Amino acid sequence: MIRKGGAPGPQTLVGAGVLALAAVILIGAWDLPASSGYSGVGPNFLPWLVGLALLVCGVMVLWEARTLGGYRNMEEPTGAEHGYWPGFAWMSVALLANAALITTIGFILSCSLCFVLAVRGLRSADQHGGVPRQTRGWLAQTVRDAAIGFAIAAPVFWMFTKLLAINLPGLTSTGWI
Repeated sequence: MIRKGGAPGPQTLVGAGVLALAAVILIGAWDLPASSGYSGVGPNFLPWLVGLALLVCGVMVLWEARTLGGYRNMEEPTGAEHGYWPGFAWMSVALLANAALITTIGFILSCSLCFVLAVRGLRSADQHGGVPRQTRGWLAQTVRDAAIGFAIAAPVFWMFTKLLAINLPGLTSTGWI
């Protein structure tokens, strides 16, 4: 539906953006070789699949926005009226630290640090939202989060480096950390 003043609504703009992204991916897929590789699938298969899926989704979003009014029967949002900026800052620092340190301290340790910082941001946002929580001491939580981050990052690192032979930055030259 066209809003007053002739400007398209936000859902129409989202649908147009999804269609534009689909077009970029499909144009890029057109240039990839179609020769089949392992199991008869060529390097252009996945980009074509993603591009076509985005094309279908973009058309559906545009159709809903233009014919049915978009965002229909949508409930009022719950939660805080404004975003929680300190939590966003923790999450941003987590991602930036991971990107900055991955070649210095290796994949496993940088991803573990990213996990610790991201969880810290999520916990601070959760506590800010008024949800009372029985928490352990800060140090115990941090050690626990680091152990969980390590337990997630290590198998991913080993899967990529040992099984798939994809080089990820490691702390040592042995390929295990």
